[in-house]
Amino acid sequence: MHKGMSALNQRVQLSQMADALRQLSADVLFLQEVQGENLRRAQKLADFPHAPHHEVLGEALTYHHRSYGKNAEFAQRHHGNAILSHLPIATKNNVNISVNKLEQRGVLHCEIQPDSWDLPLVCLCAHLNLREPDRIKQYQAIYDYVNEHIHPDSPLILAGDFNDWRHRSCENLGENLGLNEVFASQGSRPKTFPARLPVLSLDRIYTRHLDIVATRSHRGAPWQHLSDHLPLSATLTPQRNIIKELRPASARHV
Repeated sequence: MHKGMSALNQRVQLSQMADALRQLSADVLFLQEVQGENLRRAQKLADFPHAPHHEVLGEALTYHHRSYGKNAEFAQRHHGNAILSHLPIATKNNVNISVNKLEQRGVLHCEIQPDSWDLPLVCLCAHLNLREPDRIKQYQAIYDYVNEHIHPDSPLILAGDFNDWRHRSCENLGENLGLNEVFASQGSRPKTFPARLPVLSLDRIYTRHLDIVATRSHRGAPWQHLSDHLPLSATLTPQRNIIKELRPASARHV
């Protein structure tokens, strides 16, 4: 979300972001760099919301269920990850995966229980460091957390900004945790950064115990003008052993 600002921090773009996200009709949104508070910008910029941005987006897009994980906290401002859902959310944890004082990072762990599913959908919204040595430590932290706290049969989505231009998360998380990287499964990893002329593949959607129906990298207008990253989306269905009654399952779009 680039804290609700344009790529070069020249304009407030939260309302434009909301308009674009509305067109996705997603059941669940995984958001990074969500501004929880910025008193200085709110005083300086007339159109900068005083309310937390995940609440503003939730109201605008009628996501009644929202969760925010504060990661980076400074004087008069903080930001982090957020998950918005049309179904009720149980927030389980906001996992601190920071490895230095310069970059405060986290993984927001929420769970969603569709009525017809025998197991809840585990949602992990992540934002990792810029330096690869730091990310290697964070891969280990995520691996340890999933192994310790997530039931191995649970349907799972791990998504977010991995800053992973060398695709090392695919080896460290995908293979070791038995996750499917949805775009690799479809044959390519889309470039998402910088949004206006993307040359690096930094963002990921990983799944486990879910079938991939479709994937999309959102390029061009309006996305290239809204933030510094392009968004990704996937349409997923639960594998049949997750359904309480064997009947057609609704696709979940993230």
